[in-house]
Amino acid sequence: MERRKDSVMRRNVSREVGLLLAIAVASPAAAQLRPLEPIPWDLFRQNDVIAADVGESRLFGQRASLAGTSGVLTELANLSLTWRTGRVALQAAGTAERVFHDQSRFADAYAGVVTPGDGRRHDAGDYRISTSVRLTPDDSPLTGVFRFGTRLPTTTDPPGLDRNATDFFATFGASRQRERLFVDAEGGVSIDGSRGGFRPQELFVYALHVGATSGHWSPTVSALGQINNHGQNALRGLESLGEARLGIRYSRTIWLELEGVRGYAKFSPTSGILITAGYLR
Repeated sequence: MERRKDSVMRRNVSREVGLLLAIAVASPAAAQLRPLEPIPWDLFRQNDVIAADVGESRLFGQRASLAGTSGVLTELANLSLTWRTGRVALQAAGTAERVFHDQSRFADAYAGVVTPGDGRRHDAGDYRISTSVRLTPDDSPLTGVFRFGTRLPTTTDPPGLDRNATDFFATFGASRQRERLFVDAEGGVSIDGSRGGFRPQELFVYALHVGATSGHWSPTVSALGQINNHGQNALRGLESLGEARLGIRYSRTIWLELEGVRGYAKFSPTSGILITAGYLR
């Protein structure tokens, strides 16, 4: 009887994954100036149902490849809403506005990019829709998750902050918690569209997150980014990204988190800060 129940559950999950994957492949996606954020592990690790957060970032030494300039990037209203039902978590996330202050030029602007007279560029950030599916049993010590999704083409060409193109991403991840220590890791592929109608390129995307809980405080350290292995054939706007983050989160249900950023890839910021407030239940 128990085996029959497990078999039915596996078939239902398989059908659900197949349906959601078909929807994701058929949907448009978009580009990125920033690396892909990790799987929403909190909902799987703590068995919660709803997660919502809003934040702001200030990043120094950020390169805007298409604009050919480096400077200070401010992201206003980084938003995320995730809802979990059973083994599946649905997430909508994005950035309401980006403001970029040019400080130095390292290359000519891409065709169609307009250089502002005051050195300030404004544009919307990317918006993402993704589905995460738990692959392992609820009582397994290791939580395995498959995530797939799209980035909606909400950016515009003239500011030169991002590509008004389409992307599709899919990653596999695993999480393990032991007493107060937890480790999350994921890796996968992002198929990114390029500016100017060239063919898309495949990038390896990854994230590693280690943290601990101690009363109301949760210190964390993480690394995330993307790798373009096309060498000299890498298209402009699809460069490798990589950044390390050191953070501290206070409280749990209604929480506040502060993270310091240090880039270790050429097109990532030299330093920065992220401030986020969230709700988890």
